Amino acid sequence: MTTPTILLPGDAVPAEALPSATSAPLRLGPGTRLFHETKYPSSPHTVTATHAGLLSTDAKRNTVSVLSFPNRRYIPTVNDLVIAQVQRSSQDYHHCILTPHAPLAVLGQLAFEGATKKTRPAFKPGDLVYARVLSVGVGAGTEVELTCVNPATGKADPGGLGPLQGGMVFDVSTGLAARLMKASTSGVVLLDELGAKLEKTGGFEIAIGRNGKVWVDCSGGGELAIRITVAIGRCLREMDEKDLTPKEQRKLVTRMLREMHVDV
Repeated sequence: MTTPTILLPGDAVPAEALPSATSAPLRLGPGTRLFHETKYPSSPHTVTATHAGLLSTDAKRNTVSVLSFPNRRYIPTVNDLVIAQVQRSSQDYHHCILTPHAPLAVLGQLAFEGATKKTRPAFKPGDLVYARVLSVGVGAGTEVELTCVNPATGKADPGGLGPLQGGMVFDVSTGLAARLMKASTSGVVLLDELGAKLEKTGGFEIAIGRNGKVWVDCSGGGELAIRITVAIGRCLREMDEKDLTPKEQRKLVTRMLREMHVDV
C-alpha cells in the first residue's frame, strides 16, 4: 500500500506525484496553487499546497488537489461548489452565509441561467442556493463572489446549481465534504450504497458543498421521506466521526435504514 503524502501550507507537490498525462494540461484542484519559481530555471513552475492535507491525484482527469483534514475551517477557493444561505438581498446582490465565522459572500441577482430582471429567482432570508465560488479577491476587505452559471457558457454547469427547495441540510466536516465529492478516489461508497438501497423508494437528491454542508431531498413526501432523510443524515454523521472502510460503510447503511424502519 502506498504511503499517503501529507503536505503543509507552502510545501511543494513532489514532481513524481503529479499525473503524467501529456495530452491535457494539468488541472489544479482545491488546496493547490501554481507558483513561478525564478531560482530554478529548469523547473520554472511549482505546484504548492495552500493548506494542510493529503495529496490526491486523478490521472484520468489529470488533476492534483490537497484534501483537507476533517476539522479544518473552510477557506473559499475559486471553483468550489458550496451551499450558501441567503441572509439578505440588495438591489444587485444576494448576501449569503457560507460559514458562521466568515464574512458574507455576494451572489449577483442575475447570476443564474437565463435570469433577467423579470425572471430572476426571488429569495427570502434563510433560503438555500447551490453555487460556485467565482472569485475570492485579494487582500483584507475583499468579498467572495458566487455564481450559479458557468461564466464561459452562461449555463448552470454542472446541473443543479441554483435554488435548493425543500429537503434538509446536514453539517459535516470540510474533510468529509471533500471526500464525498471525490468518492471514486477517496474510498467512499456510502452514497452509492444508499442510492442502490433506496432506488425502489424513488431515490433522493443530494448537493454537497465544500463548506461542510450537505443538502438531501427525498422524492415523494410524507413520513417515509422524512425517515429516509434522517437516516441519510445519521449515516453522514457517523461516517464523519469514524474512519470507516468501504465494507463498514455498507454495514452502516444497512443498519441505519433498519433502525429508521425503511423497508428496502
